[in-house]
Amino acid sequence: MVNLLRKQMFSISIGLYCSAIILLKICICSQFSMPSSDQFNKDPGAFPVATNGEPFPWHELRLPKMVIPLHYDLLVHPNLTSLDFVASEMIEVLVRDATEFIILHSKDLEIMNAILHSEEDLRYRKPGKKLNVLSYPAYQQIALLVPEKLMADLRYHVAIDFQAKLADNFEGFYKSTYRTLGGETRTVAVTDFEPTDARMAFPCFDEPSFKANFSIKIRRESGHIALSNMPKVKTIELEGGLLEDHFETTVKMSTYLVAYIVCDFKFVSGTTSSGIKVSIYASPDKWSQTHYALEASLKLLDFYENYFDINYPLPKLDLVAIPDFESGAMENWGLITYRETSLLFDPKTSSTSDKLWVTRVIAHELAHQWFGNLVTMEWWNDIWLNEGFATYMELISVNATYPELQFDDYFLNVCFEVITRDSLNSSHPISNQAETPTQIREMFDKVSYNKGACILNMLKDFLNGEKFQKGIIHYLKKFSYRNAKNDDLWSSLSNGCLEGDFTSGGFCYSDSKTTSNTLTFPGENVEVKEMMTTWTLQKGIPLVVVSQEGRSLRLRQERFLSGVFKEDPGWRALQERYLWHIPLTYSTSSSNAVHRHILKSKTDTLDLPEKTSWVKFNVDSNGYYIVHYEGHGWDQLITQLNQNHTVFRPKDRIGLIHDAFQLVSARRLTLDKALDLTHYLQHETSVLVLLKGLEYLESFYYMMERRNISDVTKNLKHYLLRYFKPVIDTQSWSDEGSIWDRMLRSALLKLTCHLNHAPCIQKATEFFSQWTESSGKLNLPTDVLKIVYSVGAQTTAGWNYLLEQYELSMSGAEKNKILYALSTSKHQEKLMKLIELGMEGKVIKTQDLAALLHAIARNPQGQQLAWNFVRENWTHLLKKFDLDSFAMRIIISGTTSHFSSKDELQEVKLFFESLKAQGSHLDIFQIVLETITKNIKWMEKNLPTLRTWLQVKI
Repeated sequence: MVNLLRKQMFSISIGLYCSAIILLKICICSQFSMPSSDQFNKDPGAFPVATNGEPFPWHELRLPKMVIPLHYDLLVHPNLTSLDFVASEMIEVLVRDATEFIILHSKDLEIMNAILHSEEDLRYRKPGKKLNVLSYPAYQQIALLVPEKLMADLRYHVAIDFQAKLADNFEGFYKSTYRTLGGETRTVAVTDFEPTDARMAFPCFDEPSFKANFSIKIRRESGHIALSNMPKVKTIELEGGLLEDHFETTVKMSTYLVAYIVCDFKFVSGTTSSGIKVSIYASPDKWSQTHYALEASLKLLDFYENYFDINYPLPKLDLVAIPDFESGAMENWGLITYRETSLLFDPKTSSTSDKLWVTRVIAHELAHQWFGNLVTMEWWNDIWLNEGFATYMELISVNATYPELQFDDYFLNVCFEVITRDSLNSSHPISNQAETPTQIREMFDKVSYNKGACILNMLKDFLNGEKFQKGIIHYLKKFSYRNAKNDDLWSSLSNGCLEGDFTSGGFCYSDSKTTSNTLTFPGENVEVKEMMTTWTLQKGIPLVVVSQEGRSLRLRQERFLSGVFKEDPGWRALQERYLWHIPLTYSTSSSNAVHRHILKSKTDTLDLPEKTSWVKFNVDSNGYYIVHYEGHGWDQLITQLNQNHTVFRPKDRIGLIHDAFQLVSARRLTLDKALDLTHYLQHETSVLVLLKGLEYLESFYYMMERRNISDVTKNLKHYLLRYFKPVIDTQSWSDEGSIWDRMLRSALLKLTCHLNHAPCIQKATEFFSQWTESSGKLNLPTDVLKIVYSVGAQTTAGWNYLLEQYELSMSGAEKNKILYALSTSKHQEKLMKLIELGMEGKVIKTQDLAALLHAIARNPQGQQLAWNFVRENWTHLLKKFDLDSFAMRIIISGTTSHFSSKDELQEVKLFFESLKAQGSHLDIFQIVLETITKNIKWMEKNLPTLRTWLQVKI
């Protein structure tokens, strides 16, 4: 799943999903023994009470292992007029231990009938035995009480008839609508089950380890088509004109990967080199936007089959653009569903950033067909094995198939984004306990996606690419159609040898170059496991402190904390028991070579072979750690940057800028020192480095603007326009250049126009006038569309025209740009109108409301408006989104985490306390409070420094 990538809501303020609130799921299983049916018979009072008042025979959130599913035969008939569905299923189960009940998951389903058939009943066509059904909604479970004890090692068949309404939100089996060019509203029915919502569509064993085969039949009207995980085998015509589509039986898989859709979409298709049919589906008026996705999917599927040395195991793969979709995409096996903006590409309105995003999301979901689908984590505590790997494979696959997108350079941002989150005390380990559906959903966040990907990249750099690839092939082949844990991955990456590779002597070479004499013995995986568990089982990120004395380097590792300082009373306690095995890399002024050292202790010493004027750790920023240079270390690096910055690789220059400003937030480096480091940027030629420096300076401007600190805002504006003038003056209003040239153009012109720079405003105004005069038909350069629209939105006539075009547009990419532009208005009544339209859900879809509130909250004229709206309309928002949904996390964080005053902090605290008093509690509450507290401390410490530094520079 992509949430924010990677399982990330779409932020219209930057054109990508806010990976900030992407959710996560992790659970470490209880080690105590499960209650048995005998325990229930002895003491039914110790068990919960079902809805009918009878004792419910199970009191654990996890299902018992006494009965396991083998095969589901599922028939579903959705009615797209009455917006409900009726269904029936036959589940073939194997009884492992004798029992008098079967526990299944079921949520919001009306069970009409349940019958138990033995193998003998089916063989001789006996009627079967009616089951008593008990419901325990608190755990989303039902119990099927059998009249006679089920015997161990026998198979039984459970037939259930049930019905429900199509859900109004984005979970389970839900309705989605779209508007045609002619203005007609049409309805489709679609599933989205990860992590725990298959139980909303059919009673099932809704846990990832209960893998089974599924045979699915869908009834529909002739004007629709039905899609599912597997190809359609046949269609039967029923009475009344209904059609019943039968699909091939699936491979063995988890319930959260089951999918089916009833729609009237059109498709474009092609075939991979291995003969897999790939189809891209979209609503009829958006069919023309599917072609890039097909091209990318064919390339990426071919790449993955070769890289993993495992053929894609299904005969077809469908990718479907869903009009209403909460996350970025969902990796259902053979039937991947996407938000339209994550799959469709319109050459007339999609920018280079949009193209990169679509390519990444397709790469992410296709990687899941192996990581997650073929091999599935045993429980949600290890969801990072799915999401971290899929995020990492974006890097490998996009680099190989679309080198012109230069994603290798962008990957640094994937790691930098999560460091901000992971440096808070409220972070969590990559592998973390999660039992309830809410806890599981909270695992789908940046830590699982981004940090998981970054530690894999660090490990690949440590092992080398060939050994890393061998190891993951071993992992995938060994655990195909099964479930795996952390340790299983480390074992595979340690030996990198397939089962058949071991010689009669009991070892194999881990490198194809046998002259290296690198041997790997079966079971000897201590080094990798020992190192990597320090990264997966403890939270946070290490700080490596370097002190140079002559040819001696003294190293020290600490836990890096932003917002908690060494002088704070609680700092030392937060450092206890934290120790990482850090694969360090470094270079020096006297050698271009990359030196390596594993730091396994709190302190260590390295002796350099010769005297050096500077040392730089974390070469190419491949390591997941921050570096601080004590003494004159930073001064020596700054001197070198000013003398000849090209001595350092571009990624090293980015790493220096990033680490410097991170250290400011931890009060380990002064702000003026970090700002001095950026001064050399006037000579910088690398676009990536320029963007990183611009990012920090721009963030300071927005922070001061939101607080209305006018003198600093004014001076910072003058500094930015003067300091970046040479690069601003060279920007063309076109789509020319490399991807990073184009991204720099978009970022720089967006900031320049926001600063009200006359030449920028004039050019954007000219473009906007030409566009409106053409009735919106003029094709403007896509990389500057958002800027043109934002400038045009500042007049009443322009704002109204944009809103009209928003409603008419058939391009999700264009709608995102227009909506962002509308949210920049300085008129609160216009911003309030947008919110009202988002709540209504017709002109502005409900799926876009969270990103809209986030964008309005970043507007100085809208920040209080958005925050007040959320507080005053909380109950109305909960009717649209579940409390633990992706959208609610975006809404909570997006409207509060930029606050930087004590009054704002108190307001947020009181609001969260009132929610807790009502029984609502989420991890995001603590994350937000920590973030605001960090912002307050940053302002208290650094505002005077920034003011003085600017006065000197202006």
